[in-house]
Amino acid sequence: MARRTSIAVIGTGDAPPEVEALAREVGRLIAERGALMVCGGLGGVMAAAAKGARGAGGHTIGILPSHDLDSANDYIEFPIAAGIGEARNLIVVASADAVIALAGEAGTLSEIGLAMKLGRPVVALDSWSEIKGPIRAANPAQAVERALELAESQRKKH
Repeated sequence: MARRTSIAVIGTGDAPPEVEALAREVGRLIAERGALMVCGGLGGVMAAAAKGARGAGGHTIGILPSHDLDSANDYIEFPIAAGIGEARNLIVVASADAVIALAGEAGTLSEIGLAMKLGRPVVALDSWSEIKGPIRAANPAQAVERALELAESQRKKH
């Protein structure tokens, strides 16, 4: 049985409504394409993307910073209680074939850097325009399409 492609969705834990709407759409599209959605398992972008994915019948994995499985948002199907605080950012991006970055702060920036260091493709959707490296996307559909293409390309290399 072939391993399912996984896409990490990263972004702020305290997202404004317009960013949450983008994240929900990204999650929905990831699920509709049959990929797993991985995130940090908490609120904001993470909860919105997981809600979109679960609403479309997709599977969600949340890598939690604490040991508390119940700290996961309501849309995480498979919580993983890493218990390593923000260091869990490495596990989030390492668990994905590609990463979609939405608006965020220092935690999102660290995940982008770690993903790039690991060679994971990063697609930025209204996020960190000043960083060289991530592929830019104009909308959720383009972000998911590009992430899946890049993930497939990465998987063929290995």
